[in-house]
Amino acid sequence: MLFNSIEFAIFLPLVFVAYWFLTNRNLQIQNFLILAVSYLFYGWWDWRFLSLIFFSSVIDYTVGIQLARQEKESARKALLAISLVVNLGLLVFFKYYNFFLDSFVESFSALGIQVHASTMQIILPVGISFYTFQTLSYSIDVYRRKLEPCRDLISFFAYVSFFPQLVAGPIERASNLLPQFYTFRKFNYAHASDGMRQILWGMFKKVVIADNCAIFVNTIFDNPQDYSGSTLLVASFLFAFQIYGDFSGYSDIAIGTARVLGFNLMRNFAYPYFSRDIAEFWRRWHISLSTWFRDYLYIPLGGSRGGRWQQIRNTFAIFVVSGFWHGANWTFMFWGFLNALYFLPLLLLKQNRKNLGIAAEGRLIPSFLEVYQILTTFLLTVLAWIFFRAASMGQAFYILGKIFSPTILVRPEYGLNVPLFISIALLLLIEWVQREKLHPLQIEKVAPVWRWTAYLAMINFIAYNGNFVKQQFIYFQF
Repeated sequence: MLFNSIEFAIFLPLVFVAYWFLTNRNLQIQNFLILAVSYLFYGWWDWRFLSLIFFSSVIDYTVGIQLARQEKESARKALLAISLVVNLGLLVFFKYYNFFLDSFVESFSALGIQVHASTMQIILPVGISFYTFQTLSYSIDVYRRKLEPCRDLISFFAYVSFFPQLVAGPIERASNLLPQFYTFRKFNYAHASDGMRQILWGMFKKVVIADNCAIFVNTIFDNPQDYSGSTLLVASFLFAFQIYGDFSGYSDIAIGTARVLGFNLMRNFAYPYFSRDIAEFWRRWHISLSTWFRDYLYIPLGGSRGGRWQQIRNTFAIFVVSGFWHGANWTFMFWGFLNALYFLPLLLLKQNRKNLGIAAEGRLIPSFLEVYQILTTFLLTVLAWIFFRAASMGQAFYILGKIFSPTILVRPEYGLNVPLFISIALLLLIEWVQREKLHPLQIEKVAPVWRWTAYLAMINFIAYNGNFVKQQFIYFQF
């Protein structure tokens, strides 16, 4: 079920009524309702893959209980290994089987040895990368004795399948989300209204920004040989806004929906395109994944401790693995590698934690240096996004070659959508003014007449400028 669908527009109010008016007196029943509607939400896409979520939940629930009972380190490691092998095994099979098989065949072909292998038509379960990492973090934290195992079966299953963030995050930690299933929840009007505002902003980013950008981006990237460097550059810039509007829009809707139900999810985006260097960008983009890799890969590898070469190795490891997490294509790994290259000078000069605050904090107008830093970082990000969006490495380098050719000086061929550029300008203006808030529509302290004027204006803008041809979120493929 898509957030930007009629089905969800009917589904959420029904869940809201049942949740707050029919089951609000009993925590267990309320949690069971969340579990039931979460399975309905996911099964709406393909009910067969509910078995994967159920199986993963059973394994990690059992592993958690057994870890608490075991004191022998070898036995605890064996239990953790079961969780890792099962969860990563499912992920690798469904997401990477054909990639590894094709790469194996191509490697032998390069040596002049013909190997015949047939690939399978494997359907990638939506959200498998997200809920796999969510359950893994639980098992790892219980193993590390940082978290008490959950003994409430319904709460644990609801935690794994919680529908707002099930298919595209944020990737929640058990230490944050799971305790919220143990606590009796009371309706809070202020929290619910703030959640609705964040949902509204997320819908604006999805249907007005992302889905309108997609029309232009898909046309150009599907046939790059037909267009000039200038057109390809414009398409690359628009893809940067498409993926931001699409993914952060999903996160806004997810966080807002959870808030309406009395849950607090972690922040996943913090105005990343106002970053002043690549290190700051990665502290603001897909925060739940970046911090996951930091805590469960980067730090265990040694983090920033040790010698310079070890730091460089760990940095490249986390970026390349992050790229590979996104999909079974060399383009994603190169995208991660390229971001590691961007990050490297900051690491070597010990400048990677220089910009920890907000750009032009406390000021409306940024300095010339801040503008330069923001634009430079954004341009580097746009160039990296080309590899993320391209169908192959060859296509990505072809597009870059066209961009850095004399055709960059010609007028873009494709008819530009003026309302779309106005929408992007509006997005940037509102986010800049509100960049010190958790989300741009956090305007509860404004007089009611002005607040409702802003809401109605936003709803009308979405109605007149939104692309309501139902389009799947980009990160569903990951």
